[in-house]
Amino acid sequence: MRNPTEVLKSLTEKSEDESYRFQRLYRNLYNPEFYWLAYKNIYANKGSMTAGADGTTIDGMSNERIHGIIASLRDRSYRPKPAKRVYITKKNNNKKRPLGIQSGNDKLVQEVVKMILESIYEPVFSNKSHGFRPNRSCQTALMQIQKTFTGTNWFVEGDIHACFDSFDHHVIVDILKRRIDDEMFIQLIWKFLKAGYMEQWEYERTYSGVPQGSGVSPVLCNIYLNELDKFMEKYAADFNTKAPRKRLSPAYKTSINRAYEYRKEGKRLWEQLSPEERKIRSRRLKELERAEKSMTPTVPLDTNYKRIQYTRYADDFLIGVIGSKEDAEQVKQEVKIFLQDALKLEMSDAKTKVTHTGDRARFLGYDITVSRSQNRKKLANGKIQRCQTGVVKLLVPREKWVGKLLEYQAIKIKINENGKERFVALHRGKLVNKSDIEILATYNAEVRGLYNYYSIANDAFKIGRFGNVMKYSMYKTFACKYKTNVHEIKRRYCVGDLFTVAYDTKAGRKTTTFYRDGYKRKEMATKFDNVSELPDYSKYTKTNTLKQRVERHTCELCGKDCRNLEIHQVKKLKDLKGNADWVLLMRKRRRKTLVVCPDCHKLIHS
Repeated sequence: MRNPTEVLKSLTEKSEDESYRFQRLYRNLYNPEFYWLAYKNIYANKGSMTAGADGTTIDGMSNERIHGIIASLRDRSYRPKPAKRVYITKKNNNKKRPLGIQSGNDKLVQEVVKMILESIYEPVFSNKSHGFRPNRSCQTALMQIQKTFTGTNWFVEGDIHACFDSFDHHVIVDILKRRIDDEMFIQLIWKFLKAGYMEQWEYERTYSGVPQGSGVSPVLCNIYLNELDKFMEKYAADFNTKAPRKRLSPAYKTSINRAYEYRKEGKRLWEQLSPEERKIRSRRLKELERAEKSMTPTVPLDTNYKRIQYTRYADDFLIGVIGSKEDAEQVKQEVKIFLQDALKLEMSDAKTKVTHTGDRARFLGYDITVSRSQNRKKLANGKIQRCQTGVVKLLVPREKWVGKLLEYQAIKIKINENGKERFVALHRGKLVNKSDIEILATYNAEVRGLYNYYSIANDAFKIGRFGNVMKYSMYKTFACKYKTNVHEIKRRYCVGDLFTVAYDTKAGRKTTTFYRDGYKRKEMATKFDNVSELPDYSKYTKTNTLKQRVERHTCELCGKDCRNLEIHQVKKLKDLKGNADWVLLMRKRRRKTLVVCPDCHKLIHS
């Protein structure tokens, strides 16, 4: 059998030829090495040990299990199990989002299919797409907006109604068939789409959509919405005018010429002027220069200069229009028609808005605006410079960090007699019974997590207020734990200005402090335009130690020689209870996996 990494690289190389159609993809599902690679990719994921509707997880991974999956794929008896539907609360409101949990074997097969699809489609995906893609993130999308939306007049905030639940199965299969000429592979994806789900022990069919939580859902979403990316690319090419830049306004030109002529005349007459006349002329020249710098250089709505910019993250997208509001409304309408006609999707009229860039558009949790400053600043050399205008600003919405404080139950907001808000830090009862180091680690993770997400904002310093409230909430949590007051907690734990907690390790006593790395704006280490367009195969070429441990044919618990070893896996090491031999061994090794013989595995689960 060929090495999976070499197969995936070969698929990527062929995908660069857009006329190439892929055949015999299904046979890759007969390769056991693909399943070991799939297991390596997903075993550490948070949901890998969550049971599907049939009660199975990826616990018990073995060569025998892989061969059983392959046999069912060969004789076409493989049928994906219905997903177990659960609901999780959305972060920004109390609404519930459906999530489909797959069975253990389906997770493995879907991961193999995902790797194959990514290798085929990643090289041809748009550079404007950032969701669910290697080396891309919300921050690369936001940095692209900040760099390319300069001078934008209007935002079109795109919102697709129930996007993941509305994908038309026939449309997505037709899109796949343009590049994939393998009916068995297409039929397998069709089975995933039609597998249905179990809710309250009732089986429900799926007539549209892809289940969120499925291994193949993210890549199928991008394949589907890549059609929107291509539409926007073509639309922008037709919309954008040939003019390389906006025209200078007649008034600005007149002002420049007047200052230039006055300056030129002054140089010619300078030697003939008296000291008083020189002062008068210098003052007049400064007045002309100030008038020039106070004016907008270009024609505000230059009909000869129009541009569209577009960025998408999963089913959220933002369009920037340099043009009139009528242009922006027209773009919104054209996108709506395309989504309806070509992709069978509906835009939410209530949430899809045309926003002036002087106001704020909300995208990926950031407020986005465009500066229109007429202010001037004095440089170190004494010269006056106009402040930048048309620059995109990424801002932290106040309700986001205040909402986090309320979510953590770390504050109470009071209104004083003047009607102003006052934040009162609260202790967090849910953390009181944890150890000192666990309490500090929780606060540090929450502060660092929010700051890391908003660290590219122009006003990232505002997260500092969030950090201060969290620090006082932590003080009060420790005070509640030890039934004392904040002053005593500071005296006991602060070393200088640093709140410090000591803890014991095998290497001796160590200390850690409350977050102290500041809240300055960060530049991204990887700029969005330097992101590789090709999949990163380095994660596939690393040694698969899990497979190596199985191939030693020795049970790690009893030491017996065995040709059919299985991998026992747990969700979290800290959840292990008791002093059984296998528990002690996993704690000692600090691993969530243990390669054991079938007898030992039965004993562990007994």
